Amino acid sequence: MKVDIYNMQGEKLSRKADLPAAIFEAPVNADLMHQAFVRQTANARLGTHKTKTRSEVRGGGRKPWRQKGTGRARQGSIRSAQWVGGGKIHTPRPRDYDKKMPRKMRQGALRSALSVKAAGADIVVVDEVKLEEAKTKLMAEALGKLAGEASVLVVIPSKDDENYETVMRSSRNLANAKPLLAQYLNIRDLLGYDKIVLSEAAIEVINGYLG
Repeated sequence: MKVDIYNMQGEKLSRKADLPAAIFEAPVNADLMHQAFVRQTANARLGTHKTKTRSEVRGGGRKPWRQKGTGRARQGSIRSAQWVGGGKIHTPRPRDYDKKMPRKMRQGALRSALSVKAAGADIVVVDEVKLEEAKTKLMAEALGKLAGEASVLVVIPSKDDENYETVMRSSRNLANAKPLLAQYLNIRDLLGYDKIVLSEAAIEVINGYLG
């Protein structure tokens, strides 16, 4: 797939970029994308929610009154579940929400998501994600020219890129933009942003593990 290449000023360059068909024109599998999305959101859950059971709350060691003869219901502890301040029953306990998914299936979901974005003309290729200095205003102006009012996922080739720090510092305060390393491309971010801004170097990185 041939697409236009722009610079950070929003100007179209004379050459075109070649998006690998195996990644950007792959068959779209909606079920696979959904499974990958559910897996990622589930794995992000901490699972640290917890309430105290009868054995963990404070007090209640003594039987509140004798078993018979009082006319009241028999009670063994003031920390039973029916008492105020008592332990809880069948309430959240610490657990692991992780879901497993084979690597090839995860990669297939990424190809499907990228293909959906490419088919909708939501992928913007730039020659280089580069700014003169680390300023949020400059990044906002550049993304406005490239993607308009849409939310943007800015994909950076690697941490070794000379513009990495500048782009990260310029993007982190933008509510509708997120910088992301190409090796950390994920289904949640791909589906969560309207436009994807890719540099030519980032396409090579993505092709290295999805192609």
